[in-house]
Amino acid sequence: MLYLAGMGHSHDHSHPHSHPHGHAHDHGQIQFGRAFAVGIALNLAFVAIEIVYGILANSSALLADAGHNASDVLSLVFAWTAAKLATYKPQGKYTYGYRKTTILVSLLNALLLFGAVLVIGWEAIGKFKNPEPIAGNQVMWVAGIGVIINTITALLFMRGQKHDLNIRGAFLHMAADAGVSLGVVLAGFLIQFTGKLWIDPVTSLLIIAVIIWGTWRLFTDSIDLALDAVPSSIDLEEVRTFLRSQDGVDGIHDLHIWAMSTTRIALTAHLVMPEGADNQFIAALQDKLDHEFGIDHTTFQIETSQLENACKIDC
Repeated sequence: MLYLAGMGHSHDHSHPHSHPHGHAHDHGQIQFGRAFAVGIALNLAFVAIEIVYGILANSSALLADAGHNASDVLSLVFAWTAAKLATYKPQGKYTYGYRKTTILVSLLNALLLFGAVLVIGWEAIGKFKNPEPIAGNQVMWVAGIGVIINTITALLFMRGQKHDLNIRGAFLHMAADAGVSLGVVLAGFLIQFTGKLWIDPVTSLLIIAVIIWGTWRLFTDSIDLALDAVPSSIDLEEVRTFLRSQDGVDGIHDLHIWAMSTTRIALTAHLVMPEGADNQFIAALQDKLDHEFGIDHTTFQIETSQLENACKIDC
């Protein structure tokens, strides 16, 4: 015999303490709507300044940083949009709602960054072949403004970055941008001090290295989530051991853990329990998984005997 327990959001109703914890994930980013708006506005203004002065100063480093910041503005816009979509209730054929748009957006952002790298790299190589005079003072002043703006934007997201993956991503992007802008300031100073024009394209290549380093991790993590891999924050074997250790559980199979979005994690499993399980057991188990592992959407199939067609790996 078997029966299902904890389907959908039933744990939210059977165990009231789980409800606010689960939905806080979806609304977390919306609470940072003002931070997104301010960050986007500041960085858009700065991108325009960098493009204008990058052309006037003939600096590929400034233009490279402008490209990087422009891609981050798009990242903030997409992340904000996806965060809003993730709060919409399931409807029609989208029975999970639009939570997974946060994962698709992270993948799109990675591809945009790779595209920006190609453009920046082409410009830098051209400067190696045909070096041109650069206004070092303008480069330093504009990049210095970037350090201030990116630092302010990063601080807007600092409060929530420990609890929300998307907010953490925004914080890290802006903090990295502040560091990159600081590197451009240093490049402008060295050009003024030494007169070596190759410092500008070299700085562009260093910026490219920083972008690729951060983007590759974003890209691979996005691919993993899109393929429903176990989120990196979850130890699969630890969860398996935890479920096996519960009173009355004789076996477990068909354990699946995946990300419904960048902030919500789901789990399904078949638990072999000869004596069956009541609602109180299920509610307590869901509460433990939520608070100990951050898995807040769980579905269990309770089996009172081993099934012949059950998965052989985990029984």
